[in-house]
Amino acid sequence: MVKSQIILETVKQARSASTKRQFKQSFELVINLKDIDVKKNQINLNETVFLPNPPQNKSKVCVIASGDLSLRAKTDADQVLETGKIDEMSGDKRSARKIAYSYDFFLAETTAMPKVGKVLGKFLGPKGRMPLPITIDTPIENMINKYKTAIRIRGRTLSLSTKLGDEDMPDEQIVENAMLIINTITSKLPNNEKNLKGFVIKLSMSPPITLSAQEAI
Repeated sequence: MVKSQIILETVKQARSASTKRQFKQSFELVINLKDIDVKKNQINLNETVFLPNPPQNKSKVCVIASGDLSLRAKTDADQVLETGKIDEMSGDKRSARKIAYSYDFFLAETTAMPKVGKVLGKFLGPKGRMPLPITIDTPIENMINKYKTAIRIRGRTLSLSTKLGDEDMPDEQIVENAMLIINTITSKLPNNEKNLKGFVIKLSMSPPITLSAQEAI
C-alpha cells in the first residue's frame, strides 16, 4: 500500500518548488504504470472518483430530463436540457458536439436514454461520458452535488494524469484526494501495486516532483 506520509512529503516538496503566479495553480498527479501490455488492451480505465476535498472549480453536470425532474434539477445543475431539445439536435452536429464537450458528467432520464444515445452518443461515447440513467424518484439534487465532486480518470496508456486540488487547499486535503485516487486506480490494475512504476506531483506551472513506486510503498 502506498504510504500517505510519503505522498505528504512529496506534496510539500512540490509546493516549495513552485513559483507564485498571477492565477491560482492546481495540484496535479500523474500515475505511471509498468508491466502492462497496452497492445493487448490490458488497461482500459474509465473510473469516476468522488473526491473528499473537491477543488473550487467543481465538475460540470448536465441533466437531461423533463417535467418535475427537470424543474428540480435546475437549482443545482450547470445545465438542464429538456428531452425535446435533444430532438432539435438530431440534425445539428455542431450543437450536439458543443454540449457533449462542455460538461464532465451527464445524468439522463431513463425514457430519454435511447434518444440521447442516438443524438449525442457519437460524441459522448468516445470520451467515456455516456449519461447515468435517472428516474423521477431519483434524489436529483443530491446526485448532482455528488457528481460535482467527482473526477473521471480515463486512459489506455501507461501514464494517467488528473487534477488533485487547488494550491490554496491544505496539504492534508491534497494527500487525502491523492490517496483515494491512487488506491482506486491500483485496485483496477491487472497486478495491482506491482503495476505501479511511480508518481509525479506538481503544480500547474511548477517543476514536477517525481516519486518512484519503490519509495512510496
